[in-house]
Amino acid sequence: MSIEQQNPLSKFFRQPAIYIKLPSGGKWWKEEALELAVTGELPVYAMTTKDEIVLKTPDALLNGQGVVDVIQSCVPGIKNAWEMPSIDVDAVLIAIRIASYGEHMHIETVCPHCKAENDYDIDLKPILGGIQCPDYSQKIEYQTLKIKLHPQRYFAVNQSNRVAFEEQKLSDAINNIGTDIDPDEKIRLLSESMTKLVDLGIMSVVESIEYIEMEDGSRISNKAHLKEFFENSESSVIKSIQDKLLELANTVKIKPASVVCGECSKPFDVNIEFDYANFFV
Repeated sequence: MSIEQQNPLSKFFRQPAIYIKLPSGGKWWKEEALELAVTGELPVYAMTTKDEIVLKTPDALLNGQGVVDVIQSCVPGIKNAWEMPSIDVDAVLIAIRIASYGEHMHIETVCPHCKAENDYDIDLKPILGGIQCPDYSQKIEYQTLKIKLHPQRYFAVNQSNRVAFEEQKLSDAINNIGTDIDPDEKIRLLSESMTKLVDLGIMSVVESIEYIEMEDGSRISNKAHLKEFFENSESSVIKSIQDKLLELANTVKIKPASVVCGECSKPFDVNIEFDYANFFV
């Protein structure tokens, strides 16, 4: 029986271009979803032609599968990107872009002072190195309860984004129908849409809860129980959690790049946009 010959071109296959440490440090990952090196780093490879095509496919980007496929192709240590904590997503995508196209990203922007058009090459390495993990140790107190937060999984974030997108499309479609639809039917559809958005907001909070600690020290992490609690609690509870989540999100948010206008020489900040279709072009 012949042994299949190894491809003589295998030594020319892509190799790791950079190594990164996740902002989460591997915390909040399921064990089978991530395989870190002994150093705690992940090797990152450049994208293949297939990966680039996937990121140009709107449906694959909308449902999140395209992003997941590219991440798992370029970062083999990530076995299930759906389970990735949301705080690691931007760092991984920036690393993939650096591995594929180099450390600099060309952007075009307009100076807010003189309205002149400017071109810049933004260095992504400092941006990648500046992503920090938020502090999730502090608990939110409500009456005798203590609410412990943790990062959402990428799957939950993607699902929330998809539902919100579809609900917004439905709402826009209803509002654009005009007088051709029965007013009562329009009210019914808008009410259904609003109910779904409220449910989405509650589930987004539930997905951000690690547990709720009772006065006796017992911890509740069952999602059905958490959902029922938030559906029947004061609105101030969810509001306080959403405020804390926003505060944590700002911690990990990509900071704007500081540039100087080539025309008027005045400094200004440029936001780094994470529209996948443009970010990887």
